Amino acid sequence: MSGVKSSALADTVPQALLPSEPAVSDEAATWVLLRGLSRESGHWGEFPQQLLRKIREQQPGAQLIMLDLPGNGMLHRQSSPSEVPAMVEACRAQLARFGVQGPVHVLAMSLGAMVASDWIARHPSEVCAGVLINTSLRPFSPFYRRLRPLNYMTLLMLSLSRLGYRQREAKVLRMTTRLLKQPEAVLDHWVALQRERPVGVRNTVRQLLAAARYEASRRRPAAPILLLCSKADRLVDWRCSQAISRAWGAPLRLHEHAGHDLPLDDGPWVAQAVGDWLKMRRMQGLDHGEWH
Repeated sequence: MSGVKSSALADTVPQALLPSEPAVSDEAATWVLLRGLSRESGHWGEFPQQLLRKIREQQPGAQLIMLDLPGNGMLHRQSSPSEVPAMVEACRAQLARFGVQGPVHVLAMSLGAMVASDWIARHPSEVCAGVLINTSLRPFSPFYRRLRPLNYMTLLMLSLSRLGYRQREAKVLRMTTRLLKQPEAVLDHWVALQRERPVGVRNTVRQLLAAARYEASRRRPAAPILLLCSKADRLVDWRCSQAISRAWGAPLRLHEHAGHDLPLDDGPWVAQAVGDWLKMRRMQGLDHGEWH
C-alpha cells in the first residue's frame, strides 16, 4: 500500500515519496512508527498496512514513516545512544533529512515509546499526538514491573550467547508473542533481518541502559496520548501502562491475550483501537494537540 515508507532507507527512498510539507491538518497527517529494544522497522510485519487503512478512514491523506533507532535496522552499524534524549535527536535528524517538519503523530512501543514520550516533552510543537504501546515509565512504576529483570536478563544473555540466529530469534519470538498464526513464517523473516542487519551486543546493552535510566516527567504531555497494552505481556507488566494512564489522564485500551509485541500478535486490534480513538476525537471536535 502506498503511503508506508521507511525513512531508515535514507539513501534509497526518493524524497518525492515522502510528505514534503508540514502535516498541518488531520487529512495530511504524518505518522512516525518506532520499535523497541534491538528491533527494527522490518519487525512491524503487516501492521503498517493494517494501521494505514484504519487511519485513512479518519485522515484520508495520512502517510506512515518507519524510523530505526541508531544501532538497529538500516542503522545497525551506528552506535546506540545510552540515553533516551539522544535517541530523540537521532529521530528528529532522520525526519529533517527527509524534509518532514511536523507536527507528526508518533506510534511507538516499548523503548520506542520512551523515545516518543521524551520527544513530546522536549519538543512539544513537533508531535501532535502519541500512541504508546506496552511501555513503562519511571517514576510511575517500580523497577520490577517496568523491566521484569529476569526476562530482560534473558534477552541480554541471548545476545551474548553463541546460539545461531534462528535459535536466538525463536526464543525472542516465544517471549514476545502469544497469538501468532504462522510463527515459522515470522521466524524466517526475523532470521533474515538479523543476518542482513545484525544488532551487536554492545548496542543491545546500550539500549537496555537507556531504558533503565530514563525518567519521564510527571507532568501530562502537551500532546494527547492513547495507551495500549497487553495483559499477557511477559516483558513489561501491563499495570505500568495503567499507572501512566492514571497519572496523565490518558485513555487506556487493554488486550487480554496478546504478548509484548502487540502489533504483531493482533495488528488489526491495534489499528482498530487507533482508528476508534481518532474517530472519537473527530466527533468531539478536537484539534490535534488538544486533550479534551
